[in-house]
Amino acid sequence: MPRIIGVELPGKKRIEFALRYIYGIGPSKALEIIKKVKIPRELRADNLTDEHIAAITHILQNEMDVEGDLRRMVSADIRRLQAIGCYRGSRHRRNLPCRGQRTKTNARTRKGRRQTVGAIRDKTQRKLAAT
Repeated sequence: MPRIIGVELPGKKRIEFALRYIYGIGPSKALEIIKKVKIPRELRADNLTDEHIAAITHILQNEMDVEGDLRRMVSADIRRLQAIGCYRGSRHRRNLPCRGQRTKTNARTRKGRRQTVGAIRDKTQRKLAAT
């Protein structure tokens, strides 16, 4: 399993798919990197040579924002939105969707498990409350 920028790439997968395990690299950027380094697309990650790994690392460090730098940039952008008090920042602060999705019935990923609001009373509690 080769290690690039602190990320273990799965060795059995083709290099175009293995590169996607790095935060900030998707399908198009993975293919772009492969073309720059001139690696065949069918090559497995285990079969990468030291020169290939060095070339990929050089491209990722000098030409692209990935992993820790990208995570810092995204969190700084969210903090900036919250600091200026804009609508998107307030939605981030309350952990709700901030891109216009409906929240009455969906958005369970952001909102978490359903929490029932209100009390459910049984008959004995109603009699006690009436007296």
